[in-house]
Amino acid sequence: MVSKPWLQPAPSYHPLESYWDTEDDAPGPRCAHTLTAYYVGSNNSIQGACVQNVLDSMVLALLRDKNRKFIYVEQAFFQRWWRDQSEETKTIVKVLVSSGQLELINRGWCMHDEAAPHYIDMIDQTTYRHKFIKQQFNVTPRIGWQIDPFGHSAVQAYLLGAEVGFDSLFFGRIDYQDRAKRKGDKSLEVIWRASKSLGSSSQIFAGAFPENYEPPSGFYFEVNDDSDIVQDDVNLFDYNVQERVNDFVAAAVSQANITRTNHVMWTMGTDFKYQYAESWFRNLDKLIHYVNKDGRVNALYSTPSIYTDAKYAETDSWPLKEEDYFPYASDINAYWTGYFTSRPGLKGYVRMLSGYYLAARQLEVLKGRNKAGPTTDSLGDALGIAQHHDAVSGTSQQQVADDYAKRLAIGHKEAEVVAAESLAGMVSSKSGQGSSATHFQQCPLLNISYCPPTDADLSSGKKLVVVVYRKLSGKDVVFEYPMTEA
Repeated sequence: MVSKPWLQPAPSYHPLESYWDTEDDAPGPRCAHTLTAYYVGSNNSIQGACVQNVLDSMVLALLRDKNRKFIYVEQAFFQRWWRDQSEETKTIVKVLVSSGQLELINRGWCMHDEAAPHYIDMIDQTTYRHKFIKQQFNVTPRIGWQIDPFGHSAVQAYLLGAEVGFDSLFFGRIDYQDRAKRKGDKSLEVIWRASKSLGSSSQIFAGAFPENYEPPSGFYFEVNDDSDIVQDDVNLFDYNVQERVNDFVAAAVSQANITRTNHVMWTMGTDFKYQYAESWFRNLDKLIHYVNKDGRVNALYSTPSIYTDAKYAETDSWPLKEEDYFPYASDINAYWTGYFTSRPGLKGYVRMLSGYYLAARQLEVLKGRNKAGPTTDSLGDALGIAQHHDAVSGTSQQQVADDYAKRLAIGHKEAEVVAAESLAGMVSSKSGQGSSATHFQQCPLLNISYCPPTDADLSSGKKLVVVVYRKLSGKDVVFEYPMTEA
């Protein structure tokens, strides 16, 4: 969850953006819940989280005041919620998106990791969901939002940033020493020229947050948070408007001192907040009103797009950043590099199915897509969420890793049917023999040298026909299959 403000003494611009970033991980031991548990709010003994409550609550809160704004990220949650909504609610949400009150940013199936995935998987999980947003809302994403992955790659900046058409890219995790230095010389926000070959043609405005992606200390307004609310009723005890205004201005000025230009962003939210959105918006409404009345800082609800436009309008020069933001260390002796190789079985499974998905989609096109099924969609969805920064990274707990693998296996099984039916049709049409009902068996367990069709006893004169489909052309490849000795 995150929002942004800006800052500076009066006529400076200090946008306060309120939106929630949906991640299927928890701030404690990495990713303790499954995707479904986070969405429906089950197993809350591990982590109090219910994404559908956030979305339901957010819509109602935005309708109460047209000045309020909210951003949403992961489409794996949003589209699940969208399917369950009435036509009336969908119409309301479309109006909120069109008016700019609700901004859908990044818009991938998830917020993918940037070290472990293959770049094709990163592209697929991002662009597949962009298509849905375009079809439903007729909007094109402008902002990259990678606030929680553990370090950031040059590929993300130029290929899935500038080349995708984003105007800016924001993130939260960079090396603690790098962050400290950038605060000192006001270089948290940069022009990121990540590709040596493409040069300035693929650079992008990029910004790292001063302190990860949390609100300033003392400005958490979930119903069970311990920050002081804004109590502005003089007829009640604990009236604290001036105290809260002073806290706000102090935090704004502190961030202004490490930021170029008069515009400062605050990320007003974090993981699984806004489950009762009105609790946040009520306090933010009051803060914006009384801070602006005070006059030292100008505060307003904003979005990453509004903030980016304000930065583009400035005449200040920006530091140039090249290459990547790896490795990431959160503290001394705390380098987040073990995940480059952790859970190798899951990493290998994702990579193998990524190649299979590409082949199955090609065969699906050749066969002709059957909307009634089977299709490759289930595998595409599973691969999309598997690129999450707590999935293929290997940083989830065991029950969550099992859930990712289960989703992949279910998707793989359906895609196998698509591939088999397409191959049968192709062989039938070219040979003039047989029929499209020809059944092709596949060998998904070759990693353990197990393939029942090739292990069959052929001594009685049975024939074994092997059909190989190569999804890419290029150099010769050796295919190996285990066989029973005759």
